[in-house]
Amino acid sequence: QVQLIESGGRLVQAGDSLRLSCASSGRTFSSYAMGWFRQAPGKEREFVAAMTSAGGSTKLADSVKGRFTISRDNAKNTVYLQMNSLKPEDTAVYYCARGRYNTVSQTTEGYDYWGQGTQVTVSS
Repeated sequence: QVQLIESGGRLVQAGDSLRLSCASSGRTFSSYAMGWFRQAPGKEREFVAAMTSAGGSTKLADSVKGRFTISRDNAKNTVYLQMNSLKPEDTAVYYCARGRYNTVSQTTEGYDYWGQGTQVTVSS
């Protein structure tokens, strides 16, 4: 069983930066792609970013390109989401997820394990 635990979410002001972390249990972290999704109240969960196991392939949603960066440290079984120039519309619960395979997927169906989420609130 894989457990994913997100951390780092909090209340910030527009323009601020924040780094989310997602720690994974298990020995297979370095074999799978990892992704970040977010869900705002009343909206569907949406793709934010994903990265393959060795970082050879990454994908960012158009809404966060140029502001967010995904990275991972396989020695620490951790994936990160660096968020800069935050906007109020970035307010959401952010989830990390493990890919079913080592490919970048932009749909929730491409992931089999999910964390509980961490709240990010950006005030204007």
